[in-house]
Amino acid sequence: MDTFFLALVLSFVPAFLCAAFVYWLDRYEKEPLRLLGGAFFWGAFVAAAGALVSQMILSGGVYLATGSEEAADLAGSTLFAPLTEESLKGLAVLLVFLVFRREFDSLLDGLVYAGIVALGFAATENVIYLLGFAEEHGTEGMLGLFVVRCILGAWDHPFYTSFIGMGLAASRLSLSGWVRWLAPPLGWGMAVATHSLHNVLAEAASSTPEVLFLMFLIDWTGWLFVAIVILVAIRREGRLLRAELADEVAWGTMTAAQYHTAASPLGRSVVRLRALFAGKLGVTMRLYRLAGELAHKKRQRARFGDEGGNDRLIEGLRDEMRRLSPLAGS
Repeated sequence: MDTFFLALVLSFVPAFLCAAFVYWLDRYEKEPLRLLGGAFFWGAFVAAAGALVSQMILSGGVYLATGSEEAADLAGSTLFAPLTEESLKGLAVLLVFLVFRREFDSLLDGLVYAGIVALGFAATENVIYLLGFAEEHGTEGMLGLFVVRCILGAWDHPFYTSFIGMGLAASRLSLSGWVRWLAPPLGWGMAVATHSLHNVLAEAASSTPEVLFLMFLIDWTGWLFVAIVILVAIRREGRLLRAELADEVAWGTMTAAQYHTAASPLGRSVVRLRALFAGKLGVTMRLYRLAGELAHKKRQRARFGDEGGNDRLIEGLRDEMRRLSPLAGS
């Protein structure tokens, strides 16, 4: 029981910290915590359990066909694991895309949901690996694996699944019919391919330790790529807010000071701190979240028209912001 509890802590605490960081990165329009919690739960339980059962069945089929346990293990790690895991993780992002379409407004949204579901999956997977390693090598061996999987490889699963998030976001935001249909399967294919490449290199590293360096180099290069995409997405959202909210001061939706704060991550942090001491934190955070939603809905109306009742949503957001503006910090 002590080993199991230790494995839970070593797996889920880093995953929660990484998820909190992903949530923090979503600077301008925070996604609903209930959806993010649901995505993490899906990854940790639904996707993890589904992938485990699927891989056992598929690998068992290979073993029955070949009589080779080695062939079954190799197929399971390099082919079946990437296919089942990315499909089941991606299904959670797809459900948000389809069922909660109004919350899926930008490239950053796709990355956030993909990252959260992947972190939930990684947490449960790490528990399984750590417990298995502890049985063979004891607590010291488990701690060594913790460093490799939970520290050095902390962002591996979010990196793979990020391509699914980007593919669905591209489909959501594009005016091209070709992009709308091709981007999601292309994103899924990239997720499976990068995941498979990692697993192939991990298998090779078991007999050739030098390959481990190449595996981490490729993984971390992928992390860097996604980090650059996120930074670009954050800057684009800042520009979007400045452009789409510029006329809201004249509409009486917000004050001039609140407009300038809305598009400034640093300004938001300062205002939230002041609001905390003034007892206005809740209403202030609500106002600036609504400002982000309003900016995205206005851009979507300009691109797609009254898709999903954008006109009604925009007026509802304006009405609530007018009510909150005098009560919020700036």
